[in-house]
Amino acid sequence: MKISLVGGGIGGLTAALSLLRQGFDVDIYEQAVELKEVGAGIQVSANGTRILFALGLEEDIMSVAAQADGKEIRLWNTGQTWKLFDLGPLSIERYGFPYITIHRNDLHQVLAAGVRRIKPDAIKLSKKCVGVKQDEKGVTITFADGTSATSDIVVGADGVHSKIRETLFGRDDPKFSGIVAWRGVIPVERLPKRMLRPVATNWIGPGGHVIQYLLRRGELMNYVSVVERSNWQVESWSVAGTTEECLADYEGWHEDVHTLIKAIDVPYKWALMLRPPMDKWTKGRVTLLGDACHPTLPFLAQGAVMAIEDGFILARALAENNGDYETAFAGYEAARVERTGKIVRGAESNLGRFHNPALKDPKLAEDYVNAEWQEDKIKQRYEWLFTYDATKVPVATGQRSPEAVA
Repeated sequence: MKISLVGGGIGGLTAALSLLRQGFDVDIYEQAVELKEVGAGIQVSANGTRILFALGLEEDIMSVAAQADGKEIRLWNTGQTWKLFDLGPLSIERYGFPYITIHRNDLHQVLAAGVRRIKPDAIKLSKKCVGVKQDEKGVTITFADGTSATSDIVVGADGVHSKIRETLFGRDDPKFSGIVAWRGVIPVERLPKRMLRPVATNWIGPGGHVIQYLLRRGELMNYVSVVERSNWQVESWSVAGTTEECLADYEGWHEDVHTLIKAIDVPYKWALMLRPPMDKWTKGRVTLLGDACHPTLPFLAQGAVMAIEDGFILARALAENNGDYETAFAGYEAARVERTGKIVRGAESNLGRFHNPALKDPKLAEDYVNAEWQEDKIKQRYEWLFTYDATKVPVATGQRSPEAVA
């Protein structure tokens, strides 16, 4: 079986490596002229590291990652702090695998190296997909450079603006969330030592929140923040903003937040859009994974991990069904649609939780946080995410995912 993957991001490369390890012949077609990801950090919880380790990447991943001892909530203006949950050794003890924070490009390079170790020429660059057609014999992808490629099946891992999804299901109709996000990566020597604790911090406030955590063995600090505003609706990670504009969005916030913003060379901004979860990802010989079929708001820290899970489980489905793509795609969807939809909806629900108006008043805020982040509620929101085992979930047609009955 010949398999073409459109998109060489984290989900596409995870799928490619998983498929290659299962013995399939895979080519990845990536529109970029060089293989790199926009610089930012991501969080990979135990359900994701379980997969990366199963793919033989443990040593390479841990050599470039950082491990947080835990997560905490801090109040936007006073800095009052609440422990969210412990991580570090506890993640390994409870879930069997670590919770890491990693630069997106570092993870990307590890995955690409894993692919190339098995098939050195698998990744084809400067291949922007402009169309896909299928018949009873196979699928042909056409590219902007005038070339084409034919294979038995195609996987669209081409992100939130997926050409494959558009071809299969028509144009989507995203709605602006009313949220603008900022990001930046900071060398730690620019920050005071008191801010370099190995803890992932979520600053919450009325109308916005800020997330910070260490990357690359503790050499970098990742900054991501969101704010409710309506005057910017461009969904792109490559638009540069200014320090002054970012500071203005967080006027009155704690001095630590301002210290982070001032230490960023160039803060980038993008609009967060809402798309309803898709209940079908496949047509004939073509299926989707990752942001191409379930883009999410970044409020459960599971966007990249969902794509990692997708890629691994798709490869399992094809292998366990002996390359019968119709049965495999049905089993893949049955295993994934419920879970990913639940994550998308859960991330949306966190928006109101992180930005609640009660956070404006310190006394009301304390009562609100104590109520919303009770231990039982934390477990209810996160335990089902971290305990998920993509190496064992059923991938046969007709077997529903654990989330279907959760």
